Amino acid sequence: MTLSTLTAPPFSIAPSAAPVICIVGARPNYMKVAPIIKAFAAHNPPIPTLLVHTGQHYDPAMKDRLFADLDLPEPDVNLAVGSGSHAVQTAEVMKRFEPVIDQHGARAVLVVGDVNSTLACALVASKRHIPVVHVESGLRSYDRRMPEEINRILTDQLSDVLYTTERSAHDNLAREGIPDERAVFVGNVMIDSLRASLPKAVPAAELLAAAGLDGSRIANGYGVVTLHRPSNVDSADTLGPIIDALREVSQALPLIVALHPRTRNNLERFGMLDRLDGDGFLILPPQGYLEMLGLMSGARLVLTDSGGIQEETTALGVPCVTIRENTERPITVEQGTNTLVGIAPEAIVAAARTILATGGKAGRIPEYWDGHTAERIAAHLYDWLDAQASAEPQAAKV
Repeated sequence: MTLSTLTAPPFSIAPSAAPVICIVGARPNYMKVAPIIKAFAAHNPPIPTLLVHTGQHYDPAMKDRLFADLDLPEPDVNLAVGSGSHAVQTAEVMKRFEPVIDQHGARAVLVVGDVNSTLACALVASKRHIPVVHVESGLRSYDRRMPEEINRILTDQLSDVLYTTERSAHDNLAREGIPDERAVFVGNVMIDSLRASLPKAVPAAELLAAAGLDGSRIANGYGVVTLHRPSNVDSADTLGPIIDALREVSQALPLIVALHPRTRNNLERFGMLDRLDGDGFLILPPQGYLEMLGLMSGARLVLTDSGGIQEETTALGVPCVTIRENTERPITVEQGTNTLVGIAPEAIVAAARTILATGGKAGRIPEYWDGHTAERIAAHLYDWLDAQASAEPQAAKV
């Protein structure tokens, strides 16, 4: 889809005067949008933006904390969608986002990642004949049981400009029939946030002291654990063996667990919360961005099922054990510090033991994970929008 094939947009604000609407919805989005907003403002000339928070991540305290940590301005619009099933949440975002376009217009709608808000806003924009810009395109786990995989595939099909974090993403897009000229390799914008924020990261010892935990327990090193994916934590038959594996690892290395509410609730429901008792575990509530950076940067290893943490540990040079059967970020395994082990307890324990014995994979920083991705996006998108406006001068007319 290109602007030359589109009819005039159904709103009265001229596209050239309208903003690029940038969407955030859930926690992973913030780290991706923050540097983009800054790069758009710093571009010469600046690219006008409207920041829309869908409210998919609906914890006000955590939202405010993340915005402050990342120096992200308060959103211009908050849709306050809140929780719900995938269908309900997606539908609510669509219903509440369309009036924003009616009020403000949109030169383009920029979405990031793979959450429900990403797909919902892309759908609305596409049906309103507004260009869709997708940051972090082309990542595939090839596991359609993951809701995020469905969101990725559909958003990429709807998008006019697809910015990729790794070159293998272009092969994925080509297999799905997306023309190569729509995809642009720019690097990983989340690493922009990491590099900018690392000097402000909160050390692990400081976090433990604030939580009333004994920091001397990590004097000889520690690991970090995050678990939240439904496929890992919603079934006692899966979660129990994973916790048992972590207990075994904790006998060799203290593990700091940033316990996700979903995981805590399920551990309580399954009667397993006491399995995290003992000297090997230090349990913290969910942490802010600067706190997690501090935990990860000082760790000897990280055990996780998070996609973003696979990338962050590669950028930090910290060994990562990914407790999943697949990953949509293969570059972290092929070039970085990540080891994909599945969910079998013996595999988790074996990988951790290897890292403790050898120091783990050294890895290297992938191409364009250099802290300047947002600048490349701003430069390309400005030129792309300018070219579209020149090619279709009547598009600004009602």
